[in-house]
Formats: sequence, structure tokens, C-alpha cells
Amino acid sequence: MDLIADSEDGRDMTPNQHALLTPQQMTQADQAAVVAGVPAFRLMAAAGNAVAEAIRARWSKRPVLVMAGPGNNGGDGFVIAEQLRQHGWPVTLAFMGQIDRMSEEAQAHAKAWQGEWQSLSPMQLEGAELVVDALFGAGLSRLIEGVAYEMLEAVVQSGLPVCAVDVPSGLDGTTGQALGMVAKAELTVTFFRKKPGHLIWPGRFLCGDLLLCDIGIPESVLKGLAINIMENQVDLWRQDYPWPQQNGHKFHRGHVLIYGGQWITGASRLSARASQRVGAGLVSLAVPEISWPIYAASMLSVMVKPLGKNQSEQAFHQVLNDSRFNVVVIGPGAGLDGKDKDRVKQAVLGTLKCGRACVLDADALTAFSEQPEVLFSAIHGPCVLTPHEGEFARLFPHLSEPSGKDKLSRAKQAAHETGAVVLLKGADTIIASPDGRAIINTNAPAELATGGAGDVLAGFIAGLLAQGMTPFYAAAAAAWLHGEVANEIGVGLIAEDLADALPNVLQRLKAYQD
Repeated sequence: MDLIADSEDGRDMTPNQHALLTPQQMTQADQAAVVAGVPAFRLMAAAGNAVAEAIRARWSKRPVLVMAGPGNNGGDGFVIAEQLRQHGWPVTLAFMGQIDRMSEEAQAHAKAWQGEWQSLSPMQLEGAELVVDALFGAGLSRLIEGVAYEMLEAVVQSGLPVCAVDVPSGLDGTTGQALGMVAKAELTVTFFRKKPGHLIWPGRFLCGDLLLCDIGIPESVLKGLAINIMENQVDLWRQDYPWPQQNGHKFHRGHVLIYGGQWITGASRLSARASQRVGAGLVSLAVPEISWPIYAASMLSVMVKPLGKNQSEQAFHQVLNDSRFNVVVIGPGAGLDGKDKDRVKQAVLGTLKCGRACVLDADALTAFSEQPEVLFSAIHGPCVLTPHEGEFARLFPHLSEPSGKDKLSRAKQAAHETGAVVLLKGADTIIASPDGRAIINTNAPAELATGGAGDVLAGFIAGLLAQGMTPFYAAAAAAWLHGEVANEIGVGLIAEDLADALPNVLQRLKAYQD
């Protein structure tokens, strides 16, 4: 089978409304719909009608310029123009291409247009109060140039509102990258399924509000596609969420061990609190003896284990020998000064050697920046790496600037190379699995850009791992919860708020599931 049902956890990602289709997969879906008996002419009509309806719902009647390109996106443009004309809108249609070189269905809709059309020119913006961008679709892979560049540049300078068909012209539907020139849309209308480029920055910004419309493509066509990219939603992982059971006890819910640093004590305490709140049965902190009073006095329900005055590697390894710990977190506040760096590296390698599930964040990643291959070769068991872009660049310099690779590709390749789940943070956090699957998280608000938020995320992931979730879905669920809690808190959020606000979100989630 070419479906992701062959992945490690046997999960089929295909039959889901949150599947993301690359432009190539969308073309396959269109073709499969035609084979299934839905005429291409009808699909194009439905797409154009959906856009025209969305325009009428959002804007009052006004002079509109419809820019139609040479492909099927241009065919949609002709349908939109005709629909708006029939509803009394003053429409100017600017066409770039040749009618006789369009697909049969696009030619048919072009001929059904009852008005005149003009060759694309910035002069046509005069008098327009709305622009419909139907020049190029999501499959464009070359830089915008020539008259199309000049036209889009003029649209940007005009400041007019734009409604984009499928994607704003010049936006790569897979990567979310701008191909030379893009006029930011106020509204983008797409069809059947979203594309990765709608959700990855800067595509997410350039699309404006995104409206997904049903145009009659049967759901059954998804079964023929090798779908491995999804938008992060509860439906993906809710059946695996480890709710406490009536006949369970704390040992059933796992035991998280967190490596605490000597000087920056807040980070690992944030992770510990987060692991508790998300449901880990027990949480322990292994900390330098000199810092033990700070940790012990502030963590009432966390066990704090002193590592000795020298915080030796052997002391941490002795703690690791306790088989009750099923997940280890290393990195938050671990320290990189002096001998701290070597201790952190040895703690990570010791954890990986004993085969414990682990979450490696912050200092645990940076400690290996000079020899990342040492870390990668040691990963054999369940492991989640949670870098931000700076940490990612230090671990994977060949995948960072100026590699030219987009964020989705970089995260997926990093997961493949390391054998770990890679959670690449950002407004468009990517969770990538070594087997090729990826999930894009979309609910993170700007308020999460604050110190300590990543430490909380690491704790959420660890707590879910401890309770039995697989690394891929634990990371996805944790990222969603992280964003959802932040949205609930809103302006003024600090990292300390996140764990304590989690129960309200979990209560709603549980009610939804029940």
C-alpha cells in the first residue's frame, strides 16, 4: 500500500477532513473525481461559483477587476466574472494567455463569459475597488516575472483588497514560500482540502482569511493518494489521549524524570509542572546538590533528587538505573557553561543508551552543535527533539540557510536523518516523524513568544509520553494544547500561566470527546 497505514503505529492519515494535499495530490484528486463521474466542467463551475458567493458575502457591490491566467485558475476567473456580472457587479476581466491553449473546460467557461476581456495591464486597476486574483494556482513552481510581476506589484501598491483563488498568485502551495512577487490576499478561497502552503509562513500570512469550499469532489478519492501531511486538530489524536481510568493509579500514568540545571532553575521547574498538569502520575527532578533547596522548597508534589556536589555523570546515571522512570526530559535550564556542557551531553547519551523515551530541548540540543552526529547516532528509541529555528540551524547546518529548503522539508529530512520525531517550533510549528508523516500546528498565538513557553511544551510532551502516547502524537497533542491554553489566556501571558490554565482546556476536550 502507498498509504501511511504502513507507519510505525499503523495509523492511516488519509480519511480525515484535516488532510493537507500538495498541488500534485490535488491534481490527482481532480482527475480521480472526473474518473468517478464528476465532469471537469462542473468542478470548475462549482469552484468559480464558490468564490463569487464568498465575494458577495464579504463585500458590498463594487467595481471589481478579475485577473485570469492561462490555466485552470484562469478558467475559475471567467466563472467568477460571469457570476458577479449576473448579480449586477461592474466587472472588468483582464486575461493573460490564449483561450485556445486552455483546457477544454476552461475554454468552455471562457466562451460563456458575456462581457469583454482585455489583456492584463496595471492600467486596469483604475476605478477598481476589489481585485480577484485568478492568475496562477498552487502548482506554480517558477518565479513570477514579466507582465504578471508588474501586475501583482501594481496591485500591492494600490492597496486594494484582494480575493485570491486557491492561493495568492506566486505562492507555492506546498512550501508556503513566495515566488518573486505575491499580492497579499484579504480572503483566499480554496477547494476540497487545504494545502501545506496555506498554513506555513509566509503563506499563512499572505492568504489572509482562508475559506475552504466543497466543490463536489467525492471523499473517496482520498484513498488513492499517499497523504502524509495533516493540519493539527483534535481528531488526529483524541482516540489516543490518555485520560485517567477509574481503576488506575499513579504508577499507571508514568513517571517523568527531568534533569535540572544548577543556575537556571526555573526552566526545568516549568517542565515539571507541565508534566504534572498534563497527567503524568509522578514527576522527579534530578538536580545539583547545591541547588537542591531551591527546587525542593518550590516543588511541593515533585520529588527532588540531589545529584551530589559535583553533579557527576555517574550520579545521574545511577538515577537512570531506576526502571520506574519511563520518560526523561533534558535541556531546559541544563546549562552550557564550563563543565555543564559535558555533563549535559553525558546525561543525554546515558539516557539514550538505556533506551528511555526522552524529550531533548534547548541546552540538550545546543550541547551537540559541534558534533551533532554523536547525538544522532545515539538515538535508537522513542525520542522527541524540540528545536526552535536557531537550535535547528546549529544541529542541521546543511538544512538551514542558505540551503534553500522550506520549513516542512527541513523538518521532515531532520526526522528522517535522526530517527527522532522533530518538533520545529514557530508560528507554524511542524511535527515530523521519521516515517515521512508531518503535522502542521496552526493554533499558536503571538503571545507564546515568551521566555519559558518552550520549557512548558517539553513538559507537556513528556507527560503524554509517560502515559503511553506515541512520540508523534504526543508531540502533536502537546503542541495543540500549548496553543489552545495560550489562546485562552491571551494578552499578558507568561510561561508560568500555561500549566495552571491547562485543566480548563482539558475539561473542554474531555467533554467534547465524551
